[in-house]
Amino acid sequence: MSEALRHIAIITDGNGRWATRRGRPRLVGHDAGVAALDRTIDACLARSVGCLSVFAFSQENWKRPATEIANIFGIIKRFLCDRLAVALEKGVRIKVIGDRGRLDPALRGDIAHAELATAACTRLTLVVAVNYSGRWDIVQAANKVLADCDGTSPPVFDERTLASRLATSGIPEPDLLIRTAGEFRLSNFLLWQSAYAELFFCGCPWPDFGEKDLDQAIAFYRTRQRTFGGVPQRGAP
Repeated sequence: MSEALRHIAIITDGNGRWATRRGRPRLVGHDAGVAALDRTIDACLARSVGCLSVFAFSQENWKRPATEIANIFGIIKRFLCDRLAVALEKGVRIKVIGDRGRLDPALRGDIAHAELATAACTRLTLVVAVNYSGRWDIVQAANKVLADCDGTSPPVFDERTLASRLATSGIPEPDLLIRTAGEFRLSNFLLWQSAYAELFFCGCPWPDFGEKDLDQAIAFYRTRQRTFGGVPQRGAP
């Protein structure tokens, strides 16, 4: 049976399809996804989960219509501003990962403010991936290793060195990775970090995700025997 959950990562998929099936604009689905995130944060707090990571906007999402992109970033901006007082009250530390170079300066300011304001919170770390790509993360980590090299000796590219330069440095690797809306792929999310994560694929779209779905995923996780390449314990299923 698996040990205590330190980190749950979620690919929050299905917002647009959820709205389209109801004859509503895709933006309505993204708004409903914020309510699902609120529920999931509270559920993780109640279950003493130390870290929750969510995929808010991938680098591949720039292929979407400009109006939808603007709406998504507007929702992210409102979330960071409107939920800040609640995050402080509940002890939620906010950390945003991803390439901020392409983001609007005002949004970058909101991100920096939310991270600084909640830096001392310890009950739950909420990692929000914005303009994030798992491949980008590995490449930028490698570039940091090269930049840190003093030129007198070759750079050291071992796992510990590279992991310390990832956007998630200092955060435990995901124990459980959930994807909603019935898709079965990682979509370039936390590729390095999820090497040994247990994967759970949920049929419901993200706006419908709730405590029952989270508990179903956690129950699945509890059945897993995580050997990390070793031998299962005697008597384990």
